[in-house]
Amino acid sequence: MSLDIKITKEANYATGKRKDAVARVWLLAGSGKISVNGRLYTEYFKRPVHQLLVEKPLKITEKTNLVDIVCTVKGGGMSGQAGAVTHGISKALVVSDETIRKIVKKDKLLTRDSRSVERKKYGQKKARARFQFSKR
Repeated sequence: MSLDIKITKEANYATGKRKDAVARVWLLAGSGKISVNGRLYTEYFKRPVHQLLVEKPLKITEKTNLVDIVCTVKGGGMSGQAGAVTHGISKALVVSDETIRKIVKKDKLLTRDSRSVERKKYGQKKARARFQFSKR
């Protein structure tokens, strides 16, 4: 099922990032629909953990049925994308209403999670794992 929510000039825009995922988020006055890449967020994020993560900023600010959200997200996996959408929604809520900042900041939703995958080093199997050592 696809969702058609028109983005108007009154929409509040923000970007969210997590791992390799980047989410572009538009926040509009509406009835509580959340669209991710043209689909309903419950359809896009199959795991309940990811769905709860996307809903979290709206629940703590009590804006669940007051705003419509349109997201486009690229890169990374499902977990990273869910985190990026959450970060973007939180930032867009603050752009729409500055008084929300304290509430959102208390749950650390405005902070960019800078953890990412450590690179693989040459002469090693993975980032930290070495090749098996043979004495003889």
